[in-house]
Amino acid sequence: MSAPSGFLDSLAGELSQTFAALSAPERLAGLVHALAGTRIVFTTSFGLEDQALAALIAQAGLPVELVTLDTGRMFPETYQVWRETEAFTGLRIKSFYPEREGLEELVGRQGIDGFYESVAQRHACCEVRKVKPLARALAGASGWITGLRASQSQARTDIDFVSFDPTRGLLKANPIADWSREQLVDFTAKSGLPVHALHAQGFPSIGCAPCTRAIAPGEDERAGRWWWETSSKECGLHVGADGRLARTQSGKSL
Repeated sequence: MSAPSGFLDSLAGELSQTFAALSAPERLAGLVHALAGTRIVFTTSFGLEDQALAALIAQAGLPVELVTLDTGRMFPETYQVWRETEAFTGLRIKSFYPEREGLEELVGRQGIDGFYESVAQRHACCEVRKVKPLARALAGASGWITGLRASQSQARTDIDFVSFDPTRGLLKANPIADWSREQLVDFTAKSGLPVHALHAQGFPSIGCAPCTRAIAPGEDERAGRWWWETSSKECGLHVGADGRLARTQSGKSL
């Protein structure tokens, strides 16, 4: 069951303002209360942000579905921390995969690593492996929880705690939007959370194996994603139809 779009649109600004004065656990609880009786989905890619949110959701026993997008090109270490996270939280993380026909057509057309050849081909790969599976994962949901943070990159500086996603007709919540990398490291260490092994090797942001490298000192956290490109470091999950980060009604980036 999902809430009406008009209700969610009006609720977004109210919640975002309220959340500014709350802790991350309080923000999660507030979102669940506001959307009581509807489906709420948290999408994890097992980075520090998502590990912290998974732990907070599990500790509070919140009725939130944990979901991940398995593109088929993930690092072995990602599957390892996936397994460890389920054991730690006691929660099953549901996976959504690319559809067979679309994936076969993509690889047949551009080759197994065609995404290196152009931005358009990389976007096509992300569309099949991530964007379309996300659409299935969020179908019928009223709330979508993400681990987006303002300090991850310049493009994400102005993200709101809560915004209305008109494309998907749901609330998009970023409960740790104001957390620093240092806060995340401290929280995960004190909580004893399983941590992705590649973080210790210079990978602050981790996606598909062919498309992620370690970053150099001074680079922002997402510089290692699609490093051969000079355009925005986004896969399409958080952008609008124009390929840019989706905008809120106030003009800020989601």
